Amino acid sequence: MDIRATDTPRVDWTGDALAVGLLENEIELTGDLAQLDQKLGGTLKELIEETEFKGSVGSSAVTRVGVGSSIRKIILVGLGKPDTLRLDSLRRAAAAIARLAKQQKSKTLGISLPIVNDNPAETTQGITEGLLLALHVDNRFKSEPDDKGAKLEQIDLLGLADQDTAIHRAKAICDGVILARELVAAPANSVTPMSLAQTAEDIAAEAGMTLEVLEQEECEKLGMGAFLGVAQASEMPPKFIHLTYKPDGTPRRKLAIVGKGLTFDSGGLNIKGAGSGIETMKMDMGGAAATLGAAKAISQLKPDVEVHFISAATENMISGRAMHPGDILTASNGKTIEVNNTDAEGRLTLADALVFAEKLGVDAIVDLATLTGACIIALGNDIAGMWTTDETLASQLKTASEIAGEKFWQMPMEEKYFEGMKSPIADMKNTGPRPGGAITAALFLKQFVKETPWVHLDVAGPVWADKEDGCNNAGATGFPVRTLVNWVLGTGE
Repeated sequence: MDIRATDTPRVDWTGDALAVGLLENEIELTGDLAQLDQKLGGTLKELIEETEFKGSVGSSAVTRVGVGSSIRKIILVGLGKPDTLRLDSLRRAAAAIARLAKQQKSKTLGISLPIVNDNPAETTQGITEGLLLALHVDNRFKSEPDDKGAKLEQIDLLGLADQDTAIHRAKAICDGVILARELVAAPANSVTPMSLAQTAEDIAAEAGMTLEVLEQEECEKLGMGAFLGVAQASEMPPKFIHLTYKPDGTPRRKLAIVGKGLTFDSGGLNIKGAGSGIETMKMDMGGAAATLGAAKAISQLKPDVEVHFISAATENMISGRAMHPGDILTASNGKTIEVNNTDAEGRLTLADALVFAEKLGVDAIVDLATLTGACIIALGNDIAGMWTTDETLASQLKTASEIAGEKFWQMPMEEKYFEGMKSPIADMKNTGPRPGGAITAALFLKQFVKETPWVHLDVAGPVWADKEDGCNNAGATGFPVRTLVNWVLGTGE
């Protein structure tokens, strides 16, 4: 599919379907819209009146144009009130347009949407992201594809000339998002610690990046007792993945992204019971998936920033070798942990990964994990939690997420709550009391970062969508690849 930015006016465009975005209560047919309506023989006015189209958010209308017209179908999408128009409004509108054009079996599509923030490049990127992500279909595990009809072959972004760079950036980011989606969506008999390491190897080979995969013996030498404690019950060997992107010349800054890589979580001996969603625990590597997705995008965008992509990948299984509730593990920084719940395993793998990341001498660390159900209880399925003691870093991530259209909410680092994590026989337990469970999880991770600015993202809710929403189709979302890439690029700083 070819996406082109063009200065062709909408009144002059020809093709299968023309999509026009209209603001709420600003749908009078004046100027070039009046010219377009006249060209279409009054079809535009008739469509607005017959459907009582008002331009409200999420509304749309489609009709066929009369025989002999240079446009076969007209699509209207509502953009809402002018004062609420944001970049993500266009991303969502573009996604809606893509789905409608696909339903209408259009091969060529013209899109006319307003420019936001007086920024054509940002607008072009947002629209392109919405199109590509809405049109992504994952047929890997089906004997026959769902979408057998005509495919969109060409999309023209009208009134947005000379934006090839913005389209390239959007395509690179979407490549990363789609990789993350497909990793999360795949079953645990397909995505394993070994296949995650292979994915990292493929990214490294394509982009000339450096890859280090530490095997169990090497992790033992580094004292990664927390990570290996989780891994010891699995028949599959653990893989500690360290993928590095380095720019040409001196990097502007050095960053680390650390993703939780539990390719399946049974809960261990504290096994997940009925109604626990154990069948969905292929998603527990959502942090690692987004980390590798961000790596794929960054490898194409080539910023002047050094980035380390890290994941301690394993399964949390049950066997005669499984760690027991009550066991004491020693992490690679010497901290001892009493395991009072084997189903709080992700933080144990992240502990050693964070120690490893800090030793690299980076300027900042972001970890992300499908860490707690408590975060979903607090913030629901659409908003991820953010914890940090560094407000500069928090501000950077908030700006990056706003541009990405991905929602985060900064949560408190309530130090008093760590009292509930204290153990009489070790430095700490791996879980605290049930209240504030997402906060105590963040406080646990904080014990493994000494001085480096660090932020923890609990993405348990948004990595999966039960239904279509915006540019996300039902299923794996690829959250928060766009935010991570924006942060690395310094977008909006």
